[in-house]
Amino acid sequence: MRPFLNWPGGKRWLVSNHAQLLGGVTSRLVEPFLGSGAVFFHIEPSAALLSDTNEQLIETFAAVRDQPEAVVAALRRHDRSHSKTYYYGVRRSQPRLAATRAARFIYLNRTCFNGIYRVNLRGEFNVPVGSKSTALRPEDDFIAWARLLEGAELLSQDFERSLAETGPGDLIYADPPYTVKHNMNNFVKYNEDIFSWEDQVRLAECLHRATGRGAKVIASNANSQSVRDLYSGPGWTQLTVSRHSVLAASSENRRPTTEIVVSNCLTENGDQTTPRVCLQS
Repeated sequence: MRPFLNWPGGKRWLVSNHAQLLGGVTSRLVEPFLGSGAVFFHIEPSAALLSDTNEQLIETFAAVRDQPEAVVAALRRHDRSHSKTYYYGVRRSQPRLAATRAARFIYLNRTCFNGIYRVNLRGEFNVPVGSKSTALRPEDDFIAWARLLEGAELLSQDFERSLAETGPGDLIYADPPYTVKHNMNNFVKYNEDIFSWEDQVRLAECLHRATGRGAKVIASNANSQSVRDLYSGPGWTQLTVSRHSVLAASSENRRPTTEIVVSNCLTENGDQTTPRVCLQS
């Protein structure tokens, strides 16, 4: 099932090219960095804990789950009225109802430049209009998305709180911002927040503790030695996966790149196996 949002750094390419890595949900999927939810919609689990620090994102997912017809009705109105002038009017608007706020979020996401999510210091969405002329897609199925989300708990919170609740039967899929130790000042922008190298270290510690409680872990990250070192202890498998970058402004700069997948429940061939207890090195 395709997600209803676009999201920079999303994992549609992973579920399309490396779907074999993402099996093995025995009870509940836990995604602490939700984004578009590409992995959730691919796996279609019966139960899930989906979280993100972006409150508007989580509210949008909740509205799609709880009020899909109202969201679609409002999105159709946006689609009929779409123009450059209309886009900037909607961008400035502040709807009162959850369903109309969700439709605004989806409309702006689908018609803004490259599906980027960015806000200014006042927390206002400030991405310019893009080239898309429609806010609706032929494959849209908000009723199906709502049904799948019925089994999901949706929370806006830090990843550490979500991971603290995991244990046997859970599959964690973690896709954090790709901070590496040697970059600039060791941080990247994540929604309205800063995701620092210290957050990368904190995430690794959380995943170590979760595996000690019996949870399965699959995590995507930057193919960097500093990140690899965080998961170099016993029990971790590190796989290199390729993708084609679409974030460069010029097509000439869009070259194949690699990322890593670290896991306690995958073999070196990418096959599912019993989760191993990972000891901190």
